[in-house]
Amino acid sequence: MAKNPLKQLAGETAIYGFSSILARILNFLFVPIYTRMLTQVQYGVVTEFMAYIAILQVVLVLGLETGCFRFANKEGENPRKVYSGALLAVFGLNLAFLACMVAFSGSISAALGYEGYRRLIIYVAAILFCDSITAILFAKLRQEHKAVKFAILKTVKILTETGANLVLFFVYPAQPDFTYPVFAIFISCVLCLVLFIPDILRIRPVWDGGVVKRMLAYSIPLMVAALPGVANDFLDRILFRFFDTSSEQWLASLGVYQAAVKLAVIMNLFIQMFRYAAEPFFFQRARDKNSRELYAVVMEYFTAFCGLVFLGVIGYIDIISLLLGRDFRVGIGVVPIMLLSYMLLGMLFNVSMWYKLSGKTNMAIWITLAGLAVTAVVNIVFMPRYSYWASAFGHLASYLTMFVISAVLGARYYPIPYNWKRIGGIFVLMGMAYLGILLLGTPELLPGLALPAALRLVVNTLWILLYCGLAWALLRRRPIPVE
Repeated sequence: MAKNPLKQLAGETAIYGFSSILARILNFLFVPIYTRMLTQVQYGVVTEFMAYIAILQVVLVLGLETGCFRFANKEGENPRKVYSGALLAVFGLNLAFLACMVAFSGSISAALGYEGYRRLIIYVAAILFCDSITAILFAKLRQEHKAVKFAILKTVKILTETGANLVLFFVYPAQPDFTYPVFAIFISCVLCLVLFIPDILRIRPVWDGGVVKRMLAYSIPLMVAALPGVANDFLDRILFRFFDTSSEQWLASLGVYQAAVKLAVIMNLFIQMFRYAAEPFFFQRARDKNSRELYAVVMEYFTAFCGLVFLGVIGYIDIISLLLGRDFRVGIGVVPIMLLSYMLLGMLFNVSMWYKLSGKTNMAIWITLAGLAVTAVVNIVFMPRYSYWASAFGHLASYLTMFVISAVLGARYYPIPYNWKRIGGIFVLMGMAYLGILLLGTPELLPGLALPAALRLVVNTLWILLYCGLAWALLRRRPIPVE
């Protein structure tokens, strides 16, 4: 019996996604807590440090997650040496980084304007140390298709962070502190690393300089490319300090913006789930006869599902927005923009597989630098006037730029038969449903057609179901390649 490869991909996506879903759900549950127990300024501080963590983690992992997938599947390479070398390289770099951060924590906290909070710098450094090491170990589980173990360890980590947050906010001092969320992450990361000790001992790390050198030659360009890519996600948070419309209240603007972005995180959740399963899936299918046709079909289904997520959030935004504290709801208008931005980011992941599969990883640097340039220009030029609206549109413009460039170059160097008309048709269907939801839910646009809240939710559901039916009819016109 021929296997349906999309079923394997979907199954692993669901398992990997369990922990991601749990994390995002708990994140949602904490949004009301953060936006009610912390001020806009305090939440802005947390957001700023999360941006530093996200950007530094890319550097400290050295791109070796993808490098391990590439070399562990390559003929003539020893998988044990691949993962051993990656683990030792990451451990050495992160140990040196941790030592420097601890030594200069007081000076760094003072330079950032948080004098007296040197412990916050140490927490961040320790989080990066633990997460960078476990990133290689989680990559090994993905390579070996140990999705259940992956999900269990991620879930334990998430629940530990949740428990620590609950204790800090509801049991510890009565006055909440912006260091609490960061300290909760620190506790969970340490526990996760401890749980991985048996796996580290089983690997019995051994250093092979030749293997490590080949991996770094492949992976470092990916790291350099990923750095501006992550900066596209988080650079705007850092630029608030310098360019926001009200320089004295930039942390408050940042807090409002981050709260609104949290409501768009459902789209990013699906992309993360998909990426965990799809990256090793794409590499392992690369030698199959119909691999490129399969990649094209994956793109169509992925786009259609992202459209469903987009409409689902927009259709029920009146309910979802209640997660935010009243002071944070002023930024709700950026949610559709961020949803569309994340959708383009997921499509970019699909079309960018060409340079990973063909080994032309150096091309990734120029693509992502172009995106970073767009992000920087849009934010620097427009943030002084439009605040977080500039940030949202900066994401959209950046991801669109990278998507177009990557698709054009991919068609030249590693042609994949994407059906752009069908993908465009999915966007048309999504746009029609969005327009229907928008017109019936915005009294300022069509006062005579505006509906009561309860009836509007029913009509929005019908629009979403109509989209699902039409999108499914469109997708079924293309058969799925099988082994």
